Amino acid sequence: MGNFILYTEINASVDLCFDLSRSIDLHLTSMEKTDEKAVSGVTEGLIGLNEQVTWQARHFFIPMKLTSKITEFYYPHTFTDEMVEGPFQKMKHKHSFEERSGHTLMTDEFEFSSPFGLLGKLVDFIVLNSYMTALLRKRNEVIKLHAEKDYHKLPEA
Repeated sequence: MGNFILYTEINASVDLCFDLSRSIDLHLTSMEKTDEKAVSGVTEGLIGLNEQVTWQARHFFIPMKLTSKITEFYYPHTFTDEMVEGPFQKMKHKHSFEERSGHTLMTDEFEFSSPFGLLGKLVDFIVLNSYMTALLRKRNEVIKLHAEKDYHKLPEA
C-alpha cells in the first residue's frame, strides 16, 4: 500500500482553492502529459458530492481508465474522492483546506494499493509511490499558479 501527504501553501482564498481542486477543466490542464480526458460522468465544470468522473489516460505507455466518486464534501474545507473502478485495488484522496493568515494551506492525503498481493505491494513501493507523488505535486503547482494569478474562469457548479 502506498500513502503520502502533501502540503501546499497558496496565496489565495480557501473557497477559490477548494473550487480549483474540484475543477474537471483544471485537472485536465494539470495532466496534459498523460493525455488525460474526462470521458463520462461529470466531464467539465465543478464536481460535487456523490458525483462521478471517469478519467482516461496513459501511464507508463499503457492506456487506463479510472472512475472516481466524491464520497465526502464539506464546502470549502474538505472533500474526498475514491476510486470505484480502475487499476488500483483501492484509491482514496482526501483534500483539505485551511485558512492561515490570509493564505490557504492545502493538504492532500493520498492512499492507494495495487492488486496482485505481494507483487502489487512491491510495485507500490518501488514505482508507484514516487510516480503518484510527482503527479500530485504537478497538479498542485497548477492549482497554486491559477489561484495566485486570481483565476476567474471557473464554470458555475
